[in-house]
Amino acid sequence: MTFALRPLSPATWPDFARLVEEHEGVWGGCWCMAFHEEGVGRTKTPRQNRSEKERRVREGRAHAALVYDGAECVGWCQFGPVAELPRIKHRRAYEAGDPVPPDWRITCFFVHRAHRRTGVASAALDGALSEIARLGGGTVESYPQDTDGGPVSVSFLHNGTLAMFESRGFTRGRRLGKNHWVVTRTVPRPA
Repeated sequence: MTFALRPLSPATWPDFARLVEEHEGVWGGCWCMAFHEEGVGRTKTPRQNRSEKERRVREGRAHAALVYDGAECVGWCQFGPVAELPRIKHRRAYEAGDPVPPDWRITCFFVHRAHRRTGVASAALDGALSEIARLGGGTVESYPQDTDGGPVSVSFLHNGTLAMFESRGFTRGRRLGKNHWVVTRTVPRPA
């Protein structure tokens, strides 16, 4: 399939919001806030998460590559500088490895339920890498799941798959938890 890519911005916010609302706030009302400083939790409502995400987008403090099938936003890949996305899963294991902070993190993907397994996540990753290059490039880190151990429900692949990242030049660093890896790649700034 051929998809179009656009960055998350105030202009594309309505498309992003439509997709999130269609999926009941995504992962229990997260609104893709779990990796931001504000986080999510029992004290946060989906409405609060939506408001905080929209504020971040309007202030230019939330980045994502949105994937479009025609006029419809069907998925995204969230990325940003470490200060923008300080929270990650398996944080204790990550910090035990005495990591060198990357310039950018890729923290999550979401794909419309009717478009899963059609290449949307791959297109979103390509879009995120293009945006990172446009924004200055640097070291990019992510924490995908190794699916070689058996089938995994696509609803649990919010970090993407190890194979998808490796196919785009990312290299494995070390394991985080049972099935996740730290992967890195340097993205040069376009000439």
